[in-house]
Amino acid sequence: MADRKIRLGIAGLGRAFTLMLPTFTADPRIELVAASDLRDDARKQFENEFGARSYGAIEDLCRDPDVDAVYVATPHQMHAQHVAIAARHGKHVLVEKPMAIALDQCQAMIDAAKKAGVILVIGHSHSFNAPILHTRALIDSGAYGAVRMIHALNYTDYMVRPRRPEEMDTAQGGGVLFSQGAHQIDIVRLLGGGQVRSVRALTGNWDRSRPTEGAYSALLTFDDGAFASCTYSGYAHFDSDEFMGWIGEMGLRKDPSRYGAGRAALQAATNADEEAALKAERNYGGKNYAPSSHAVSPERLHQHFGTIIVSCERADLRPMAGGVMIYDDKEARLDPVPVPKVPRAEVIDEFYDAIVHGKSPLHDGAWSMATLEVCLAILQSAKTRAEVPTKHPIAVRT
Repeated sequence: MADRKIRLGIAGLGRAFTLMLPTFTADPRIELVAASDLRDDARKQFENEFGARSYGAIEDLCRDPDVDAVYVATPHQMHAQHVAIAARHGKHVLVEKPMAIALDQCQAMIDAAKKAGVILVIGHSHSFNAPILHTRALIDSGAYGAVRMIHALNYTDYMVRPRRPEEMDTAQGGGVLFSQGAHQIDIVRLLGGGQVRSVRALTGNWDRSRPTEGAYSALLTFDDGAFASCTYSGYAHFDSDEFMGWIGEMGLRKDPSRYGAGRAALQAATNADEEAALKAERNYGGKNYAPSSHAVSPERLHQHFGTIIVSCERADLRPMAGGVMIYDDKEARLDPVPVPKVPRAEVIDEFYDAIVHGKSPLHDGAWSMATLEVCLAILQSAKTRAEVPTKHPIAVRT
């Protein structure tokens, strides 16, 4: 039994909200009481589905006295402004990744939350996933020695999913570094101890119709001498879920015979306006919206973000959809991790414990600002062809 419920307001009823919706509705610690969105159809569906209030403006949502906390899932470039509004009205804030698109915005968010005395947590990133957290616990146990090297690789169809125009504009937070790097870099920092000291990287921008970064490869150096290679491609050719036994990012089995389906579906849009409309139709409230099935599937495993291998002094550790593979001096074995009844419950664990029990969150503003700094350093290094030092390294809180 929860000590009390967090009465949650939703700012932005888009794609991120639909992925978190099964969590919010299944977790007994959360009660959805209000939402804000610019789209009438999305607000109407929210009102009908939850018997709750909706608003056209986030200011009105944050003035609602029944709202304890706000989940900010608006476009990346608006996160800082919307966190400031929520904090000013005394609301705790759960912010969808990435935290923001500039470091000064991150600092403003941290300052606003501190001034108002409210909790600020940034998530969901896949570093919340239980196998990732269990891998970190195995490292902390000392049984396998210090982390020396990390390899992270993910190939997806991110770049051929329907997008709004700003999602193809790096200056507005578009491209894979902000939306996908926020996952991968957060995972690698968590497993490597957090304190990235320098970044050397290259990026790929290979599709003239999608004029932003669709791929990157980066070498991160940690404060203790460990290093990590991070590679991501969103161009929908190779699918690295093949390396995960065809278990997809959401923890469900994929059909490899559907190769190319995303790219084919995108052909229905002949210009940017049609593509944005196609995305809107599939979002919450749209005529083609379909609720996510990952919450109710009896075959659901843990979510993941591609292949991750952590090389310690005495073993390699590999988080998987069913647990953590341990390759030590004597054997290779799976250390199973139970799948939570509520998907992404780890996010609510952290947010709830911070608000109700006063426990300092791992994914707070300072942590997530450091993740964004690495993502920005990847962009800078690719542009300058030079190694980029970081200025805000944050260690993992244990």
